[in-house]
Amino acid sequence: MEALKITEKKKNLQWNYDADADVFYISIEKPQKAEGVDIGKGVIARIDPVSHEIIGFTIINLLQRTLQELNNLES
Repeated sequence: MEALKITEKKKNLQWNYDADADVFYISIEKPQKAEGVDIGKGVIARIDPVSHEIIGFTIINLLQRTLQELNNLES
């Protein structure tokens, strides 16, 4: 397996939350085409296929899972 590159801190971090789908998108720089790698618990790392840099993350069911964890803390 090739090594992944984690870029230095970027100033241009962009995000978008799709409330209907409960999906949170985080992009480093402008959103761009990438390969998705499921790293577990509803998190997908987006990898640039040429540079092998992590260029973003997609978090599935963010609000639902956060509320569940908060309820678990209260129990």
